[in-house]
Amino acid sequence: MNHEEMLTLIKTRRSCRSYRPDAVPEDVLDKVLEAGTYAPTANGRQSPIIVAVQKPETIAQLRRMNAGIMGNPEADPFYGAPTVLVVLAGLDNPNRVYDGSCVMDNLLNAAEAAGLGSCWIHRAREEFESDEGRALLKQWGIEGAYEGIGHCILGYRADARPEPAPRKADYIYRVK
Repeated sequence: MNHEEMLTLIKTRRSCRSYRPDAVPEDVLDKVLEAGTYAPTANGRQSPIIVAVQKPETIAQLRRMNAGIMGNPEADPFYGAPTVLVVLAGLDNPNRVYDGSCVMDNLLNAAEAAGLGSCWIHRAREEFESDEGRALLKQWGIEGAYEGIGHCILGYRADARPEPAPRKADYIYRVK
């Protein structure tokens, strides 16, 4: 991919809020996950971890937890996505939010390159601060203290890609 192709990918990527039920194939998911592992991290510490969830019952549990935090238990904050990537980062890392955000960005852009829709869903911090969230981490075999950074939901788009909003005039300042 050359510079122009990458810039086009970045410019055309949009959050997806409507998904087909089709599963994301393992080989496609593996490539998206690999991209997440190459995100920059402070001092190269690689403190974030990614939990790839495709088990419908676990997605339903995460969905219920997330909707409860937003105060609307009937909502589907994951918009029917068949895959949820949970990004967490070690509480011992003062740069955890920045490092995890870089992982999220790589996941979102890699999903676009793979032809998938994606969206960053918040409230992971609150989910994994809860007893239920900590129990999930234990169930998944994850030891240590982690902060939830975000959920990257993935799947195939069920809707048309929206057009980008115009960029604001004062986005960039140059100091020469």
